[in-house]
Amino acid sequence: MSDKVQANTIYLKDYQAPHFTISQTQLCFTLSETQTLVEATLHMQRNRSAHPDFEGALRLDGQELELHSVFLDGAELKAGDYEQDENSLTIHNLPEHFTLKTLVKIKPQENTALEGLYKSSSMFCTQCEAEGFRRITYYLDRPDVMSVFETRIVADKTLYPVLLSNGNLIHSEDMPDGRHQAIWHDPFKKPCYLFALVAGNLLHIRDSFTTMGGREVDLRIYVEPQNIDKCDYAMDSLKRAMRWDEEVYGREYDLDIFNIVAVDDFNMGAMENKSLNIFNSSCVLADSQSATDTAFQRIEAVVAHEYFHNWSGNRVTCRDWFQLSLKEGFTVFRDAEFSADMGSRTVKRVEDVNVLRTVQFAEDAGPMAHPIRPESFIEISNFYTVTIYEKGAEIIRMIHSILGAENFRKGSDLYFERHDGQAVTTDDFLAAMQDASGIDLSVFRRWYNQAGTPEVTVSDEYDAAAQTYTLHFTQSCKATPECQDKKPFHIPVAFALLGADGKDMPLQLLAGKGFNSAASILNISEKSQSYTFANIKEKPVPSLLRGFSAPVKLHYAFTDAQLLFLMANDADGFNRWDAAQQLYCRNLLNMAQQYAAGQAMEFNQGLIPVFRGFLQDTVSDKAMLANMLSLPGVAYLAELQSPINPQALFAAREFARLQIAQALNTELLQVYEREKNSAAYQPTAEQMAQRELKNICLAYLACLSDASVARLIQAQFDQADNMTDQFAALSCAVNGHDAAVRENCLQKFYQQWQHDPLVVNQWFAVQSSSMAAGSVAHIKALLKHPAFDLRNPNKVRSVLATFAAQNHCGFHQEDGSGYELLADYILLLDERNPQIAARLSGPLSKWRRYTTQQSLLMQKALKRIANKDNLSKDVFEVVNKSLLN
Repeated sequence: MSDKVQANTIYLKDYQAPHFTISQTQLCFTLSETQTLVEATLHMQRNRSAHPDFEGALRLDGQELELHSVFLDGAELKAGDYEQDENSLTIHNLPEHFTLKTLVKIKPQENTALEGLYKSSSMFCTQCEAEGFRRITYYLDRPDVMSVFETRIVADKTLYPVLLSNGNLIHSEDMPDGRHQAIWHDPFKKPCYLFALVAGNLLHIRDSFTTMGGREVDLRIYVEPQNIDKCDYAMDSLKRAMRWDEEVYGREYDLDIFNIVAVDDFNMGAMENKSLNIFNSSCVLADSQSATDTAFQRIEAVVAHEYFHNWSGNRVTCRDWFQLSLKEGFTVFRDAEFSADMGSRTVKRVEDVNVLRTVQFAEDAGPMAHPIRPESFIEISNFYTVTIYEKGAEIIRMIHSILGAENFRKGSDLYFERHDGQAVTTDDFLAAMQDASGIDLSVFRRWYNQAGTPEVTVSDEYDAAAQTYTLHFTQSCKATPECQDKKPFHIPVAFALLGADGKDMPLQLLAGKGFNSAASILNISEKSQSYTFANIKEKPVPSLLRGFSAPVKLHYAFTDAQLLFLMANDADGFNRWDAAQQLYCRNLLNMAQQYAAGQAMEFNQGLIPVFRGFLQDTVSDKAMLANMLSLPGVAYLAELQSPINPQALFAAREFARLQIAQALNTELLQVYEREKNSAAYQPTAEQMAQRELKNICLAYLACLSDASVARLIQAQFDQADNMTDQFAALSCAVNGHDAAVRENCLQKFYQQWQHDPLVVNQWFAVQSSSMAAGSVAHIKALLKHPAFDLRNPNKVRSVLATFAAQNHCGFHQEDGSGYELLADYILLLDERNPQIAARLSGPLSKWRRYTTQQSLLMQKALKRIANKDNLSKDVFEVVNKSLLN
């Protein structure tokens, strides 16, 4: 690690409690078009409980602040009484208790980083997690400093009629000069990362919710006027989430008002600020004409996620940023369970595991691999990752499996009761779970401090004479940057043994430890373990890792016949799907190898009857059938290939899709026609499943160079009465063979939706992800399109991030032009929005895993970025770790 990296690295082992605390924070914002004045009055005291003998100075965090004055207990300090640099304000000779008042000037309209207070269109808004509050005023910007906040906002009433902050509105009035003011009070202590402010010309929809304790809560969703008709689904989702949290966790809302605001320019998906959630508009706005089924599902999940944070993140928060998964992993688990209860549990599990396998496993295998409780970081924004969120949720899911639902609820109740109003650690969470259940989690703790994806190899043996069956498990985990030699993990493996009749056999353990018979879970906690079961009258087929009970790679030498048997008989829906995926992967990887060797690809024709069976199934869940019909994506296949050859994987997958379409043309068309629905659009699980199954059939048909298919695509596009069907047709047109249909649909779609930014983002993304439409030259043209705006993170993601992550052939051009294009924009964005620039760097970080030519060109692009002067901490960390590890 370079000296520069070492000097800027923050370590968990160096954590110290704050030397000062802030009991009350009073803020006054005077907003105007040229500048904003922020007056902060902090009621502070020395933290004697943590540092009884400390008599040193106070150091407050601050960035890009113009300091006007400092008052200590009413007396103005002179320049020599304090020290100021670009990142801090330091004050010496302080009493035990004191009041510190500062006045600073900031320029939100020039804040392109979208951290702190900034402007989105004509609206003032904030994003303070993780360290944005220091761009607003001088403060102890750390999560373990919790204070009661009161916020006064003053602004021109004509320009900013709506003034919002955390807590309850306690006073508002008009002022004689055309301005008005609002005062908000939040009675619950919070760290400054949960502070929020919004001011703008906004409209709102309103509803109410009565909590189980009888509190009447005023619910409001604020949007810009043109979007007022797109909020109903988010409001319904909010009420469902509030009721679910009461029923499942016993948590009720604690204030009189709950506000959501939709913002166009936002680095994240949404933010759980206490009582004032600020959302990326893509996670709030939806109607049947402009939003797909996927958008509706995302809105429901994100609204629930941010609301659930009211307890798992706000009332109980993180002691430091190393504990980020304490709130995020727990809350992702909660929102996943909510979504599973609202729809199909199996389909939700398939969706979540797909993300884990394609994105998180890749992160675990790369230079940015980190435990869910990292030991160090340079820039905390780089650790808002799928490891912290999705793998963090999987770890909570394992605890739920190990403890059982009843004990897990006891543990969560104890956790909230024991730590309400506190900033705590993952150890505190585990202690509550262990204390409430009486179950030892000491080995399980290793999931929190060891990175990487464990690999579990399983073998078996059957003794027909003794009627015993033995399973042998061996676990290992590859070295990651923080640790070369991993200790064994505690891995809960849910399983069953299937007899020839396809039913689960009774299980009678003869030998082995860690078997939970009530839940049919094997608790693997050593490097090697074996389990022998008695009275097994025939050799079974094992169903392993049911429900994906642990985030591991499991290896067992299934035959094709065994996988087909599991697909047909396994009582676990996830494992039926996974058996199909294993079969598909085998064939696709073999074909990719043939393609790379210059040989003719051979598709396994034995899979055709399997697909035909799915298409003829009129009984099963249609959403699940759509998943069974879906081939693994290139990103997942890449995780199974070394070195990665994206062109070969893409070619193999496209060839397989063509073979299926040619063999099952009639059946695909029959299902497509059968699943058409003339009923009015509703975002219900049943209708969504119908549309998903219908549109996957259309996508297969689009592989054919057939004029009738082109007409079918054009007809669905023209006649669609909802965005799901229209966008599915657009995607088929863009990825299909008929250039005239492609251009016609793209042109019509843009003309119809050019005034809706969220839909235009989809138009950008469908082209950026397509090999047919998204060449490097075409991406460059999209970046110059009048609707593209480099200042807007959603548009950057829709073109550049989509291109790098999903257009596997376009991005990985043999001449390296895709890498050079991405590097150009990373360097450009680094000057404006380092967070987004750092996230765009991720695809290049995996350079060591690709074929030699691609690897060298990716490395070259990374080195060009690394050589830039004054590179931000965000990009510096990703790029240098990528080159060093």
